[in-house]
Amino acid sequence: MKYRLLWLPLALAACSQTPQGTGPAPSPASSAAKAPLAAGTTATTPAATDENLLIQYIWQLTGATDSAGKRIDALFIRADKPVELMFHADRISVTNSCNAIGGGYSTHGEQLRIGPMAHTMMACADPSLSALDSAIGQRLQGDLRMSLQADGDTPHLQLVTGTGETLSFTGRPTAETRYGGSGETVFLEVAAQTAPCNHPLIPNKSCLQVRERHYDEHGLQNGAPGDWQPLDQDIEGYTHEDGIRNVLRVKRYTIKNPPADAPSTAYVLDTVIETEQVQR
Repeated sequence: MKYRLLWLPLALAACSQTPQGTGPAPSPASSAAKAPLAAGTTATTPAATDENLLIQYIWQLTGATDSAGKRIDALFIRADKPVELMFHADRISVTNSCNAIGGGYSTHGEQLRIGPMAHTMMACADPSLSALDSAIGQRLQGDLRMSLQADGDTPHLQLVTGTGETLSFTGRPTAETRYGGSGETVFLEVAAQTAPCNHPLIPNKSCLQVRERHYDEHGLQNGAPGDWQPLDQDIEGYTHEDGIRNVLRVKRYTIKNPPADAPSTAYVLDTVIETEQVQR
C-alpha cells in the first residue's frame, strides 16, 4: 500500500483566502467590466478593467517567442496539458508544470508586476518537465508589459518580458464566471472503486462513491467521515483511476435553472489532498 499526503495545511489555508477566480465585489460602475468580452470586437482592453478580466479567465499558453521571434520550446513540454495561469484577488498561480507555482501580483496600467514565486517540492521523473518550472518561473517575474484583446468571444493575453520575450495566452472562463458565483469549498473522499448506481439517462452507470471530510485549521481531520454515497455526476478536472482512493478539495456551485433530470450543483476540482493505492 502506498500513501501520500500532499501539503494539506497549505491546501486548507487557502480555504480562508479569497476563493479562486473571484475578486472584490464590483461596484455598479464597474459591473460592465466584469461581463465577458463582447463578440465581434478586437481592441485592447482599457487598463481600468484589466485586473477584473484577468480574474475571470484561465489563461492557457498558446505561443512563446524570444526576442528574435524563435519559439521557446522549453515552455511546451506537455502538448496535452499546456501551461496555464490563474489570477486571484492578489495572487497568480501556474498549473500544468512539474510543481504548483504561485506568487503575488499587481497591475499598473499596461504593466503586470509579479513578486517572488514559491512552488511545491515534488520531483518529476521527466527532466524536461522538471525544467519547465524554471523555464516559466524565470519569465514570470518582475515587470512585464501586458495587453488584453478580444477576438470574438475569446480573450487573448500577451505578456512581454524585459528581455523581449513574448508569451501569448488564450482565455477560457473560470468556473466562477461560468456559474455566476464563488461556490463553496468542500472536501470529498473518493473511494478506490466505483459502484453501480441509478441514473435517469444512463443505464448501467457506475458512479463515484464519495463522502465529505472535514478538517480543522491545523489540517487535522475533524470528526469521522459519513457514509459513502454515490455521486451520479462528474467532478470537473478529475479523472478517476480504478484502485486509487483520493481526497479532493473541490468547489461546489449551484447551477441556475438546470435542465430537467440534470444536477442542480456542479463540482470542480481544486486540489488533490491525499492519494492512496488500495490493494484488492
